Amino acid sequence: MTDPSSAPVTFASFGLAPQVMDGIRQAGFVTCTPIQAQTLPIALAGRDVAGQAQTGTGKTAAFLVAMYHSLLTRPASAQRQPTSVRALIVAPTRELAVQIQHDALTLGAHTGLRQLVVFGGIDYEKQRTQLAAGCEVLIGTPGRLIDYFKQHVFDLRHAQVLVLDEADRMFDLGFIADIRYILRRLPHPERRQSMLFSATLSQRVLELAYEHMNNPELVRIEPDKMTVDQVRQLMYYPSMEEKVPLLIGLLHQSEAVRTMVFVTTKRTAERLEATLKANGFEAQALSGDVPQNKRLRFLRDFHDGKLAVLIATDVASRGLHIPDVSHVFNFDLPQDAADYVHRIGRTARAGAEGDAISFACEEYAVSLPDIESYVGHKIPFSPIAPELLAQGVVTAAPIHRHRPLHAGGRRHGGGGGGGRERKGPPRQGRSQRGRGR
Repeated sequence: MTDPSSAPVTFASFGLAPQVMDGIRQAGFVTCTPIQAQTLPIALAGRDVAGQAQTGTGKTAAFLVAMYHSLLTRPASAQRQPTSVRALIVAPTRELAVQIQHDALTLGAHTGLRQLVVFGGIDYEKQRTQLAAGCEVLIGTPGRLIDYFKQHVFDLRHAQVLVLDEADRMFDLGFIADIRYILRRLPHPERRQSMLFSATLSQRVLELAYEHMNNPELVRIEPDKMTVDQVRQLMYYPSMEEKVPLLIGLLHQSEAVRTMVFVTTKRTAERLEATLKANGFEAQALSGDVPQNKRLRFLRDFHDGKLAVLIATDVASRGLHIPDVSHVFNFDLPQDAADYVHRIGRTARAGAEGDAISFACEEYAVSLPDIESYVGHKIPFSPIAPELLAQGVVTAAPIHRHRPLHAGGRRHGGGGGGGRERKGPPRQGRSQRGRGR
């Protein structure tokens, strides 16, 4: 399908169940985003849909609205038990699962349907007890879902709706075997409705869709490599010594609130956190091994405006859905050009505007040609005016400490920073199989 016309489409035009419309009004939604306008007519007719859309374009509301309408207008099986879920939503990361539940609680507030979220890291027995009491809608990450399924805490015999969110990340994070395990235990594709969403409808994602869905209709909104028009992109070329003073100067200039700073390694994130705190900023590093309860607290504080700066690596930020991010700083340019798009897509979400400011220092500028080729244009640059460099910066620790080369040119990856090859090709994927369990 092609992009929708410019004529706005309202949720009220779909003839949705009244309880669903009440939730939509409570969420403050009136006009559909392009992915909502194109997928809802298909899904509301009961057909399967495979949608391509970037994070932040409204796809969560699209599948939740369709799911709730389906559950309210199509009765459950007479043989269904309380532990037989009616709808299953699978997400690749725990943060995304939590965000989906947050949106589901609003959009489904008037449906009377009980929904639960399960994910790894915390509350194993608490989640198990809640799930054993039964629910209609179950949201979860693959590992924890399979764990409870194998213990017969819930069953999928009478599932009416399946949603796979961020299907491409399922492959990237090594969950595809788990996903196939779950799909094979659901009712036949002709006896359930399935919705799949992905930033890209690659060949591997399409194969999954055609194997486990019922003739899905494809909806493509925009390719993953196309950056949103509302993001104002700017590049600086600082020396290594100028990076921290420049970042602090720009944070002061922007009066940082809900600002994300991206770095390449956990070690850099931790040192930058200490430096920003020493210079008076409410900052927190979000690395992959931060305990889940702390991660959720950091994200809540960031969302509420109590935490001004969130520092993250690409792995740690997968699946995060954070509205109203005003600025994204690429303190380190990513090695993978696609990660640049994912990073700057954290701002200017759902039609808002935002700024993405990047530093091409001598250590990471090697990635810039690939990034500009990927996004299809030169990124505007600006000279570093002296007044932008903060004076009297308190440095808690060296931000970049070059590690000794081992044989073959690789740097040692000890200390949790993660080894990487300085001038190799961009990484094509990551296996983070333990995440989300």
